[in-house]
Amino acid sequence: MSKYFSFFGRASRPKYWWFLLFVVLGSIVFTLLDGVLFGADASTGNSQGALAPLWQLAMFIPLLSAGWRRLQDGGRPGWYILLPMLVSLVSIVGLFFGIFTFGVMEQNVADPETLRGPAAVLGLGGLFVVAIVQLVLTILMLWWLTRPSEPGANAYGPVPVR
Repeated sequence: MSKYFSFFGRASRPKYWWFLLFVVLGSIVFTLLDGVLFGADASTGNSQGALAPLWQLAMFIPLLSAGWRRLQDGGRPGWYILLPMLVSLVSIVGLFFGIFTFGVMEQNVADPETLRGPAAVLGLGGLFVVAIVQLVLTILMLWWLTRPSEPGANAYGPVPVR
């Protein structure tokens, strides 16, 4: 936690994965505590507590910075860790733009039912493409995060202390 907001330098493979394990175990513990302390919604079975969401919110920046530094340790730009989030953001904007566009088009045609087929095809096709891109990015991120450190100093700093 000493590098909570640090996006500079490098993070070794063990440091990153031990920190990730710490965050995951913390999430599990706080989820269990939420269930014990606050109970669960009878209809959905979801916990109604706030401890796990607060933990995950508190760990977002440190986990992002650790991943950023881990990518830099392998010689890649740290901002690559943002690629999955950027794809999600672009897909949400595209979804809303498509809904808005077809909504406007429905008002200007005699039979709005004729647009339902093309809207469904474009919407489902777009979601399929985004899902494939996200899958590829997830595999690529895992690949990059598990690669060995670059030997010696690189553009992002000296070899991290294990």
